[in-house]
Amino acid sequence: MLSSKKVYTNPWIRVREDKVVRPGGREGIFGVVEMKAGSTVIALNSKKEAYLIKEYKYAIERDSIELMSGGIDEKETPLEAAKRELKEETGLVAGEWIELGVVDPFTTIIKSPNYMFLALDARKGEQFLEEGERVQVIKFPFEKVIEMVMNSEITHSASCVCILKAAHYLEKK
Repeated sequence: MLSSKKVYTNPWIRVREDKVVRPGGREGIFGVVEMKAGSTVIALNSKKEAYLIKEYKYAIERDSIELMSGGIDEKETPLEAAKRELKEETGLVAGEWIELGVVDPFTTIIKSPNYMFLALDARKGEQFLEEGERVQVIKFPFEKVIEMVMNSEITHSASCVCILKAAHYLEKK
């Protein structure tokens, strides 16, 4: 990297442009979008039903069915963020938490690691949505949720990876 300059910043993202020397020796640029790290959680109840949310997403201009996800606040661990997001968006609490690893959503231009968790024995509580959030909580048998990933009914990348990792974990259990 020869130089780096901030191009745009808002409370959620920072965009920078880096002047670089490519492996072949030619100069070029890279645009990088930096977002705070996040956590995604799949919650299953004792009947092996999965909780998801349906919410309009501005960037894709349509409703999206996905898992509960959100940014990790300063001084918060990925697990603490996952528990908070689950409680805020659905009102659920869980009896057991399993770490499923991390995913980088789009390695070419986006820097925003996403930590994934499986929450077992999910039980209903009180929802605490942020102002302006309109989230519909939906529930399906876990096997149906896996089909939804494979049929592209669920397209949010962290949700897809988390669901498939949870399926693999539960198969091996």
